[in-house]
Formats: sequence, C-alpha cells, structure tokens
Amino acid sequence: MGKQTNPNPDEAGATMDPAWECEGKGACELRQRRFADTIMPHILNLYGSCAKAKDFDMYAPNASFEDPLTHAQGVKQIKSAFYSLSKVFGESKIVEYHIQESVIAPGKKEETTYGTKQILIDNKQHYKLLGKNIQMISLIKLYVENDKIVRHEDWWDKKPLRNRDTVSFPLVGRVMEMGRRGLMLATHAMMGFGKDPSSH
Repeated sequence: MGKQTNPNPDEAGATMDPAWECEGKGACELRQRRFADTIMPHILNLYGSCAKAKDFDMYAPNASFEDPLTHAQGVKQIKSAFYSLSKVFGESKIVEYHIQESVIAPGKKEETTYGTKQILIDNKQHYKLLGKNIQMISLIKLYVENDKIVRHEDWWDKKPLRNRDTVSFPLVGRVMEMGRRGLMLATHAMMGFGKDPSSH
C-alpha cells in the first residue's frame, strides 16, 4: 500500500498531499476526509498573504499562534500576525507540504494542555524580502479540540520553539517569550488590532 501525490497544485501553488490510498495497479480510492483536508485551503491562504476573514473561523476564540518571532493570543491577534505578512514580504506561500493527523493519547501533556487531536504539516515555504528569494523548511503543529484549532505552532527549520521549557536556563527562555509577546503586541497595534481589511 502506498500514497499517491497529486501532481496538480492548488490555487496557492502548493503540491498537495491528498488522502488517497492505492493498492495494486489502478486501484486507488479516496480515504475518509480528514479534518486537516478541510482546513488546509485556509492554512494556504494564511501563509499566502491572501487570507480572508472566514479563513480564521477554524480557530477557537482563545486559540494561540506562536513562531520564533511572535506569540499571538486570541483570534484577533492571530489575524494581525497573518495580515502583516503582506506588509513585510513581497511574496509568501507554502510551496510543498505533507500532512500527518493523529489522535493524542489520553493523559499525555499535549492532550491535557492543548487538545485531543494533533496535525503536523511538514512544509516548505517561499518568501521574497527586498527582492531576495528565501526558501525555508518548517513544521507546522496544530492542536485541535472540537473541530477548532486551539494551538498553532510554526517550527522554523523544524526546531522546537525556544522558551522556558526548552532552553538550558529558564530565565533566558522567559525573556524570549516576553520578546515574542512584545513584538506581537506592536504588530497587533500596527494592523489595527485584528481589523479585517476592507478587501477581505
């Protein structure tokens, strides 16, 4: 049994990893649709600098987003984080990805802290900054509860986020966390506190 990759890119230009199962020659059939498949078009819009207000409906009201630069808390701050991409980059998009969706075992730290389902999106991102093309690999980790994302992490170069739990000196990690929150609050103010642009 193997997986088949869809050769047709979607509107955002990413090579999709559809939920196909193949057994034998020409015997491919679609698996039951995963939750990840329903939200992936919205994820592509967010990272492609073409997000609309409805793309954020997949988040729980108190959801969080964190990458090495920012830590957003609540949907309005998450909107500011992604709406700001077009202000910084000439281009931004996910160009290739692979999805893994799993249920978190009861009692695990992730389950008790974030949710009951985890989605991993192993991906490659493309950005253009000041005319220079930038390629980056990333691991997007989504934690889901009741069909809503409650936690969204973006691990650049697939490296865990540096915080009080992952660095040698917790105080240093705490300073890093405060820096991400400070930058997010500044971005939030700059973007009108999560206001949806009129074009969205």
